[in-house]
Amino acid sequence: MDPLVREINQYLVTIFNDVLAIEAESLRDGEFSDLSIKEMHTIEAIGMYKEHTTTEVSRKLGITVGTLTVSVNHLVKKGYVERVRSEDDRRVVKLGLTNKGRLLYRVHDKFHRDMVKETIDEMDPEEAQMLTKGLRNLYQFLEVTKQQLKKKDKK
Repeated sequence: MDPLVREINQYLVTIFNDVLAIEAESLRDGEFSDLSIKEMHTIEAIGMYKEHTTTEVSRKLGITVGTLTVSVNHLVKKGYVERVRSEDDRRVVKLGLTNKGRLLYRVHDKFHRDMVKETIDEMDPEEAQMLTKGLRNLYQFLEVTKQQLKKKDKK
């Protein structure tokens, strides 16, 4: 394996694992100790500013509506998420965050913003653009791979 590819791979794997470990540790020891990482990511997918249907959130997370419903039921009981009936069509139920859910969202979002700011802190604009290009390429590779896996699952 090319030494540069090996080094980048090592960083990506380590960073991914470290981010998950830090998020898990901050949940375990903080005021949100009643949450799992999956529940926190569900809150992140629901989002801060707009209510979403379960279908929209399940697509964003790449899980079934049934799996999301189980998670949302727990988050409603814990006081992080609320179900809101649409004003236009009372049959439509959307998911929104409670005050407690919005607080967690802001704390989690700040961690991510700080992480990104630290990453590009000493980069000049061209270097930051190159990093963005590489991350965009990685994102596109992962999207294609997810689509290929979905096609295999349907067979």
